Amino acid sequence: MPSLLPKPEVVQALAGLPGWKLDGDEIVRIFTLGNFVEAVEFVNQITELAEDANHHSDVDIRWNKVTLRLSTYSKGGLTKADFALAAQIDAI
Repeated sequence: MPSLLPKPEVVQALAGLPGWKLDGDEIVRIFTLGNFVEAVEFVNQITELAEDANHHSDVDIRWNKVTLRLSTYSKGGLTKADFALAAQIDAI
């Protein structure tokens, strides 16, 4: 399991992920889709990535908006795994 990233590395990794914001020990992004069905389909794609990485995010669906919160809860903060998953999600 990866180790926690120091703050300078978090800031540097976040700079490479437009749209993601730091919120405490999590990185957060809100995606706006066309409608509820598209939002759910998007989440279904994310679940496959998360399962493959054995790394799961908090997901909130509100009609056409999907809010994702990533953190390595077992480590108590952000690791490389969070940023790797965020990059994969952005590629969808």
